Amino acid sequence: MKKPNTPTALLFVLVALSLFSCGDKTAEQEITKPNIIYIMSDDHTTQGFGIYGSRLAGLNPTPNLDKIANEGIIFDNCFVNNSICTPSRASIISGQYPQTNGVLDLEGIIGIERQYLPKELKILGYQTAIVGKWHLHDEPAAFDYYKVLPGQGDYFDPEFLVRGEKSWPDNVVKTKGHSSDNIMDITLDYLKNKRDPSKPFFLMHHFKAPHDDFEYAPRYEEYLADTFIPEPESLYNNGNNGSIATRGKNDSLTRIIGSSVSHRNLIRHQANNIYWNDTTVYKKYRNARDIAPSEYVKWEMTAEEKDYTSKVYQDYLKKYLRCVKGVDDNVKRLLDYLEAENLLDNTIIVYTGDQGFMLGEHDYIDKRWMYEESMRMPFFVRYPKSIAAGTRTDAIINNTDFAPTLIELAGGKTPDYMQGHSFKTILETGQEPEGWQQATYYRYWMHMAHRHQNPAHFGIRTKDHKLIFFYGKYWVDTEDPNAVWNKDSWGNDFSNHTPVAWEFYDLKQDPKEMNNAYNDPNYKDIIEDLKEQLITLREDLNETDVNYPHIQKVIDAHWND
Repeated sequence: MKKPNTPTALLFVLVALSLFSCGDKTAEQEITKPNIIYIMSDDHTTQGFGIYGSRLAGLNPTPNLDKIANEGIIFDNCFVNNSICTPSRASIISGQYPQTNGVLDLEGIIGIERQYLPKELKILGYQTAIVGKWHLHDEPAAFDYYKVLPGQGDYFDPEFLVRGEKSWPDNVVKTKGHSSDNIMDITLDYLKNKRDPSKPFFLMHHFKAPHDDFEYAPRYEEYLADTFIPEPESLYNNGNNGSIATRGKNDSLTRIIGSSVSHRNLIRHQANNIYWNDTTVYKKYRNARDIAPSEYVKWEMTAEEKDYTSKVYQDYLKKYLRCVKGVDDNVKRLLDYLEAENLLDNTIIVYTGDQGFMLGEHDYIDKRWMYEESMRMPFFVRYPKSIAAGTRTDAIINNTDFAPTLIELAGGKTPDYMQGHSFKTILETGQEPEGWQQATYYRYWMHMAHRHQNPAHFGIRTKDHKLIFFYGKYWVDTEDPNAVWNKDSWGNDFSNHTPVAWEFYDLKQDPKEMNNAYNDPNYKDIIEDLKEQLITLREDLNETDVNYPHIQKVIDAHWND
């Protein structure tokens, strides 16, 4: 047989190898499409980590989470657009702001038609699952698999809702133990036994902890027991934080606005939530209508009160951090499983909280505020195949951006109906792309709700400045005799219109927001520019008050105050 021409044969072999290589690479990419685990805790604020350098960092509260963060990228400027559970989760699942997805407050519902994130990922070939806290009320039916807490759920012996023969929400599974352990048990069972190992998975793992009432697993009873927890200075002296909208004339409204660590707030303070076995104080809230006019007097932090406040703070933080410890330890269980199954490095791991939380700053508890500790979300991502370890960024992102980013990480394209922006390139390069957003919008709609008594407000935050407008009215016009709203909603004071005011903070000079500089003439031009940006953001995001004329009237009357 005659030998083929050598150069021709060589060329044939090279082309064949090339074609084989391309086809094999395509097949490999399909097989190794990254899994995605999105872990979210409830009210886990940036102060409760080592990586964010807060006063609590020295306690090393999150060694396992810090390890994930340090092996990937940490975001220092991640913010929520509405610091309350249901609206935040609605924005995360939909990629939309509240007026677009329809969820303004805790009573909002996300039906299957707006559960966009799992829908889009299923189109991309992913199995989808959600475990733990859902809190969007309707069935999470867009997911292939779910096992979720009903509503807020219980810390101990929690029930879970599952897909079954009965209609939602009547398929109930009972468990024993602590919710953080149980939720991780369910996640590990799903990964080991419920998924199809030939397909990539998208799993949303949602802890209930460390939401109040901070009921930690008994094994953590001695954790931090003999440790003094560093206290924020603003717990005792709030300086020039706030305005007449939050403090009232002569600080009289501090007695009902903003639930407190101290006895300052006469309606709700932290002892009502953390001393579970003390029937004289636990859940012994007052109602705003029962506060006598004589009680609206300036709050004084006496020496005796300071001792009391310190004790409550220490007990509060220890309970909170024990819940955080349970989260951190359970995340270690997940990491160990992924590593043992050789899944770790092909799994994108995202960690966040559904918002921030006040840990005594300004003598506040809970969230809802646009102040830093409440508005800022922890956020970090590990994926060694495309994210360099040790990366950190100050790029501004918010919870509306999560869905577009996860979709693009999965190989898709951000849908036109989503308002958020993918920050995939920031994950991969650590750099802001040209034209990236330089501000984020915030709005708390509920107004004087749940005895936490936070006035409704909206505002804008850039890297250097924050401007807040407190308009002080519920989103339903309570003065309209034909208006309909849930008048039986727990602990609400919706019809109490509070004073209107602006607040401005120079975050470079005043990162702890101790000086409302709105009336400082040195900031006049900056504030005017922020107001123009705020107008544009509200219009671009469908967040104006065209549908709320009673609020628009307040805005028009006070915009130039």
